[in-house]
Amino acid sequence: MNDTAPILCGLRQRCGACGEGRLFSTYLKLNEACPRCGRDMRAADTADGPAFFVGFGVLILTAPFLFLIPMSPLPPLMKAGAIVFVALVITGLSMWLLPVAKGILLNLQLHHRSGQAEFERKDG
Repeated sequence: MNDTAPILCGLRQRCGACGEGRLFSTYLKLNEACPRCGRDMRAADTADGPAFFVGFGVLILTAPFLFLIPMSPLPPLMKAGAIVFVALVITGLSMWLLPVAKGILLNLQLHHRSGQAEFERKDG
């Protein structure tokens, strides 16, 4: 196995170990193992990270429009149409970027062999 760049493989939604196998069997359903090299994908769990980063980024890009449209001199029907359009853009961007963000975070977790945080318990 060659050591590929985890971020580039995540952008392409490919396995971070071989760079060839697909990460997802469906839209966001992760393969249990890479179909090409057999790398175990169950070792990483991205949880809510991708949704947070995508939501935060998309809303930073689109929030100014949601504030400026109501203050514009457009007729009320055009304002409503513009707000609906921005809402559709938010939804479309989020749906498009979510698998990409999940692939990047998953590949980074597997590449760095990161796991869940474990805390030592002090007795005494």
